[in-house]
Amino acid sequence: MPAGVGDLPEFRADCQYSHRLADDPIVQPGLPGASHMHSFVGNKAVDAGTTAGDLMKFTATTCKPVQDHSAYWVPTLYDNATGKPVETTGFRVYYRSLRADSKGMMPLPNGLRMVAGDAKKKVPTPRGAQGQFYCAFYGPGDLDGIARSTNGNWPICGGDATLHFMLQFPDCWDGKHLDSPDHKSHVAFGTGEGCPAGHPVRIPALTFDIQYGVKGTPQGYYLSSDRDLKSASSMHGDAFVMWDEDAMNKRTKNCILQRRTCDNYGYLN
Repeated sequence: MPAGVGDLPEFRADCQYSHRLADDPIVQPGLPGASHMHSFVGNKAVDAGTTAGDLMKFTATTCKPVQDHSAYWVPTLYDNATGKPVETTGFRVYYRSLRADSKGMMPLPNGLRMVAGDAKKKVPTPRGAQGQFYCAFYGPGDLDGIARSTNGNWPICGGDATLHFMLQFPDCWDGKHLDSPDHKSHVAFGTGEGCPAGHPVRIPALTFDIQYGVKGTPQGYYLSSDRDLKSASSMHGDAFVMWDEDAMNKRTKNCILQRRTCDNYGYLN
């Protein structure tokens, strides 16, 4: 596992694949079929018309704990040789402190909508590139894989490793807006000194740790957001946050403010 995973002040949700739709209730709300294909985890009722109220009304979820009613989604990954989708076999969402202290950390507001990554970024992702998929080992191994796909954009994993992707969301909020026109400007990354003046509220940072149960092939893969270049650079994620308020507040207090690593149920590891 990459350094820093599982040893920070954090709580988490472990989610399974739910469904696949060409919908995006954050970027293209109310427009079914208008998006590239997305793979959804978490709230089972999500489609293009989903609102914050819907997430609280229809709470069936593929996540543990069940108090997490949020929806999370990423572009669908496809096997380039077969054109068939490759769905996530594990999708852990960390809510964590990225800084050396948790002073002033506030619970995430329900209804917050955010996008991390850039769906329009289409550049090669060779070995060593930022924003590439990597091979996850439990033990020593080459995160970049033992080989690359023919186009160089995808690792081929050795041993018992499989493809993973890590996606980091910001940890500061403007305190006012649950969304913004670009779905990014209302949040920002802080520093060890604190949050920027325009985004003064420190919040737990979401981190997607996504596992795919495949090892890589010479033919490689492509994302629904980039069928042409077939790189990993357009990988991105959406989060539509909705928790049982008491559960969110207790986890923020017990796990992050008290600088402890918690499991799915808010218990300390």
